[in-house]
Amino acid sequence: MENIVFPQGFLWGAATAAFQVEGATDVDGRTDSIWDAFCRLPGKVVGGDCGEPAADHYRRFEQDVRMMAELGLKAYRFSIAWPRVRPDGGEANQAGLDFYSRLVDTLLAHDIVPWPTLYHWDLPQKLEDAGGWANRDTAFRFADYASSVVGALGDRVGTWTTLNEPWCSAFLGYAAGVHAPGRTEPAAAAAAVHHLLLAHGLAADTIRAAAPEAKVGITLNMYPIIPVDPADPADLDVARRLDGLQQRIFLDPLLRGEYPADILADLEPFGFGEHVRDGDLGVISAPMDMLGVNYYTEHYVSSSPNGSEPGPSPWIGVQHASFPRRDAPRTDMDWEVRPDGLTAVLLRLHHDYPRLPLYITENGAAFRDDFSGSGAIDDVDRTGYIASHLRAAHTAIKAGVDLRGYFCWSLLDNFEWAEGYAKRFGIVHVDYTTQIRTPKMSARWYSRVARDNALVAVS
Repeated sequence: MENIVFPQGFLWGAATAAFQVEGATDVDGRTDSIWDAFCRLPGKVVGGDCGEPAADHYRRFEQDVRMMAELGLKAYRFSIAWPRVRPDGGEANQAGLDFYSRLVDTLLAHDIVPWPTLYHWDLPQKLEDAGGWANRDTAFRFADYASSVVGALGDRVGTWTTLNEPWCSAFLGYAAGVHAPGRTEPAAAAAAVHHLLLAHGLAADTIRAAAPEAKVGITLNMYPIIPVDPADPADLDVARRLDGLQQRIFLDPLLRGEYPADILADLEPFGFGEHVRDGDLGVISAPMDMLGVNYYTEHYVSSSPNGSEPGPSPWIGVQHASFPRRDAPRTDMDWEVRPDGLTAVLLRLHHDYPRLPLYITENGAAFRDDFSGSGAIDDVDRTGYIASHLRAAHTAIKAGVDLRGYFCWSLLDNFEWAEGYAKRFGIVHVDYTTQIRTPKMSARWYSRVARDNALVAVS
């Protein structure tokens, strides 16, 4: 393997999300999120699984932080549970704030940078009952929540992420109905897009007012959208629409202060423009200090229907879109392994948008773990996946991209949303019965990468 060394100060971390790892869903004043309610709906989550006990991180965080330190990780990206901090979306809950204060203090005591995300999909159910993200008021309630968190932690946290993957919140939650809150209302999804972005802007203002030196950003999930036949106008149009809904509807208002005109036209039947008020885009486009990129695969798209019965789709307004299979390795999520797509995403941001520091805030893969007779977990496929994507990230750095860090997804095996506990992304295995943690081959290898600041050979 060629000698691949990352820039001095490159940040090596791992990531989790509150609902996926914490458990303790009714402890210390926490109330229901939309995911607690969604898990109770028959057939929505594989195996009828729920967020209890998950990886029991709420009770075991000190053990987990010690393990991170032993692995040589320099940063921990975690999310804060809104219904733990402001139960039912109401007044601040000191017990919830105290938990995150203890977590931050423990991380700092082990020389690990805390990298919190304010929203990783766990909207308080009471706010959903009032309309959820389709209701403009939710954006202002999010700013109130941000104020509580930054007031408690802002003296020790230097970098904040407002939202994780608003595409999933809006389109999987409100259009396709496969994520919480499980609604299949395209007009509500369109409204949710704008209100999520407004929430980001309002929270960013709140953070900067309370902690002027803090760095603020957002995390988006990005994928190259590749037409099957680039000479077919219909395939090109489907790719344009999907790229607009996946990427540009978020990037353009955040980084250019405007929504893309073609997507505004596409979403006119769903009343999108009615939600955009004077001054909103100024709030949304306030300068950011960094952008988080979550990357897993590419989308290979065709305008030809696939012959299956159409169901609720996240791609609102797109009449025909299918995703033909290519000859490529696939993860346990049935996602193609396409590391070159990560290079393409990073270069697109570098060339097409105002430049700002980038961080890969999620990248990883679900694979079936291979237990050896010695008790070791030799997850060769996961290790190879991460290695190939780090090589792709380094290619982007050599091309001039200002990439400053990488967070593998995920530190721990966890609740994988609608897949329940059936899929494992962790570099650390969790036995959900005993809660014993076992670092896998991928963790041991990634530990060497983080310590050496270089892509070391897999062995």
